[in-house]
Amino acid sequence: MSWTTIALLGLPWVILAGYGIAVLLSTPRRAGPTGFFGGRSRAGDMPGIILLGASAAISWVMAKSVNNAMNLAADFGWIGGVAYGAYWLAFIVVGITVYFMRTRGGFTSLSAFLKTKYGARAARLFLLVIAIRLINEVWSNTKIAALYFGVEGSSGYWIAAVVLTGLTLYYSLKGGLRSSILTDGLQMVLLLFLLVVTLGVLAPDVLQIGIPSAANGAVTPAMQAGGLTFLVLALVQTLSYGFHDPVMTDRAFVNAPAKMVASFVLAALLGGVLIVGFSTAGLYALVHDIAPQPSVAVAVPLAIGLGMTLLFNAVMLASAGSTLDSVMTSSAKFAARDWPHAEGPPTVYQQARGRRAMWAIAVLGNLPLLSIYIDGVGPAVIAATTISGTAIMGLAPIFLLGWIKKAGRLSFHLALWPGVIIGVLLALEDILHLPTIPAFVGLGEGRYAETLGINVYGVILCSVLFVAGAFIRPRRGLL
Repeated sequence: MSWTTIALLGLPWVILAGYGIAVLLSTPRRAGPTGFFGGRSRAGDMPGIILLGASAAISWVMAKSVNNAMNLAADFGWIGGVAYGAYWLAFIVVGITVYFMRTRGGFTSLSAFLKTKYGARAARLFLLVIAIRLINEVWSNTKIAALYFGVEGSSGYWIAAVVLTGLTLYYSLKGGLRSSILTDGLQMVLLLFLLVVTLGVLAPDVLQIGIPSAANGAVTPAMQAGGLTFLVLALVQTLSYGFHDPVMTDRAFVNAPAKMVASFVLAALLGGVLIVGFSTAGLYALVHDIAPQPSVAVAVPLAIGLGMTLLFNAVMLASAGSTLDSVMTSSAKFAARDWPHAEGPPTVYQQARGRRAMWAIAVLGNLPLLSIYIDGVGPAVIAATTISGTAIMGLAPIFLLGWIKKAGRLSFHLALWPGVIIGVLLALEDILHLPTIPAFVGLGEGRYAETLGINVYGVILCSVLFVAGAFIRPRRGLL
């Protein structure tokens, strides 16, 4: 069955309508400034450990992530899905770091910590990185969900992208972070149910034929080595990746520090299980030799039939929606609280400013999708993870070594800029298809060897420069 046939039946739109009704029923009518920015109920109650853990996890189990995990499993076998799931260890890295940041320094946000430790200019530079991240998260998720309504660039594709964005914007404007956390709970329950159904359909077939591995010949030694290379890359990037994602870090300041750590450990477990579980589709594609065009998430359900296609449609809608509402609430906090360095309780004025920021990110975040009309190819989703993860490698020492008292503004800049420059070079290499990084830098095997080498050497370089900056006194006014 083709996408054209399915689109003509109109069934994906029925799924979208059902999803829309469910999330609208689960959102509050309107939240005040405290609920809008802090996620509290009208009675002032903070989210509990389980609700916050589910919210944090589902906000990262985005359509982009599910899609990437499936494709990596098809590329490298089971280790591909496990490798992508390793990114969820970033929750533990961030959770423990923020715990000490809050209990020892009393900080209420990452930007507040940066302003105090490294200066207002450093905080602003960090927030610019955050803005790029927020834009990336919009288009990379609407694209994956919209592909279930038509091929890239078709009318169905664009209508679905607009409807999903508009629906998410509508309920985010009303309740902010409170709406996001409550809908996340619903989306987590939905995704867990969909995972059970997905495994029930795909897993028996994969187990009967045999899980693809080097032992049974379904995975070549080169594929296995490539998967291990990506696994190490993911582990290295967890040292910095979570710090540049406000979807995660905003939730690290919602409830009490100890409860937050417990929630983040739960989020790491839930998110990892969901990602590895859904990557089974990649194994199914591998054992049945299904070409991942345009991706495993689209090709496998089409090969199985209508029911599986609609199931995957629901998976991508729930995962995309859970991320989009978090991006919008983070954008509101970015514009109204973080960028102005606002202190004290949130106000109605800040809430209004935050809502304007939501409108802005909804539009700006989807603009990269228009690149299909420039070169005929839309933006690569996996690049939004690996390249951005490389560009912010300097955040690892900035936050993890922030306890070094002498480390100040110079340390911040010496750690940040090498990673940014290398990330830009990688992006140019990906866009222009020209080598910008020497081949000898690579570590491991496969197409991620270069990126792994860059990240390993880069984190070491950024950390050494950060520490060195603590013992150098720059001229007054230089930074």
